[in-house]
Amino acid sequence: MTQFEQAKKGIITQTMHQASQKESVEAEFIRAEVAAGRMVIPANKIHLQGNLQPIAIGRAVTTKINANIGASPLDSDENNELSKLEIALKYGADTVMDLSTGGDVDHCRCNLIEHSPVPLGTVPLYEMIINKPVEQLTYDDILATCEKQARQGVDFFTIHAGVLKEHLPLLESRIAGIVSRGGSLLARWMLHHNRQNPFYEIFDELCDIMQEYDVCFSLGDGLRPGCLADATDKAQIAELRILGELTRRAWEKGCQVMVEGPGHVPFDQIEYNMKIQKEICQGAPFYVLGPLVTDIAPGYDHITSAIGATAAAYHGAAFLCYVTPREHLGLPTLDDVRQGVIAYKIAAHSADVALGIKGARDRDDQLSRARANLDWSQHLALALDPETARKMHDEKKLPNTDYCTMCGKDWCSVRISKEVKEIAQSKSKSQENKHRHTPS
Repeated sequence: MTQFEQAKKGIITQTMHQASQKESVEAEFIRAEVAAGRMVIPANKIHLQGNLQPIAIGRAVTTKINANIGASPLDSDENNELSKLEIALKYGADTVMDLSTGGDVDHCRCNLIEHSPVPLGTVPLYEMIINKPVEQLTYDDILATCEKQARQGVDFFTIHAGVLKEHLPLLESRIAGIVSRGGSLLARWMLHHNRQNPFYEIFDELCDIMQEYDVCFSLGDGLRPGCLADATDKAQIAELRILGELTRRAWEKGCQVMVEGPGHVPFDQIEYNMKIQKEICQGAPFYVLGPLVTDIAPGYDHITSAIGATAAAYHGAAFLCYVTPREHLGLPTLDDVRQGVIAYKIAAHSADVALGIKGARDRDDQLSRARANLDWSQHLALALDPETARKMHDEKKLPNTDYCTMCGKDWCSVRISKEVKEIAQSKSKSQENKHRHTPS
């Protein structure tokens, strides 16, 4: 049985226990949330036999972040992808997706699974059309590739089954059209064959494969908006309603499900997008790309999207897919991966603090105490990125000092505040002693 099926039967698995320990909650709480479909534990049975450390994804626990990596036809260095995995893990990615479309994708995927202690996801469609046009895609190709990747240990699949033929006319007024690779490829297939989306047509057969290995569905949003002007339009909402239907069908088959959400959304529309997904998809965990709250910052889209990601997580998203500075411009470098992960760790953590998730603010308070005590060693050690913080602090720091170059020693408000506090305490103690020795 899958984690979902066992949870429905009241069984607390070892995997649920491990996830509960990471969240510092009771295992029964995890079981109940998984049983309700509000939480998933992406943990392929094959990967569980290796080095996978299970995590829970749901709004009732800490917000999780994903890092996309993967080779392209123009850049297919497998060693570089392993290095990206290491960087993503170092800075705190909770999951990784291999989106490779070039090189030896099978070998690269297996290598990443072997080295990844976190859940690994893929978009199986990408492998299906390497070295052949999408128009030649068959139902057998779909099932065979998904079964093979499941057997290799992939923990979650992005399946673009919600893009239907009848949705395509709704795109005519869009500025950006279809920006999802999966969505655009399947639109081309449907127009060529004048048939319905093949992933939708054989969804039950896909569920059977996913159930056998306990691969979690990540129902892809092939019609997600690619610019602010296209956000929350008829095409996006029409697909979301189909994703709600597919969520129910997958649950009936015993599969775990999360649902993917929009990429470019004006800030004022984020709350509505989170709430309508929860309503339509009956609380299944929402996995969003950003969303990006402005379109004018190529090179800085890790920032534009992190702003939206914080709001999305606060209003209901459980899982955030990072965006790197190179989004819209090229395949991310190692440093782009680092910057993307850190931006999203900040976004996720900020939402968790605002939501009052148990223990979320503990590290903030510990760092604040270290800062107030001018304890630079502890201050830097508690930083989200200690290496960068230390480099900035030490760049122009005089040896053996406990202040930085922002104010210097004499202008340091923290130092002055500490001295004021010490003087006040000393005076208070002196007054107490005086009263104690004064005859009544």
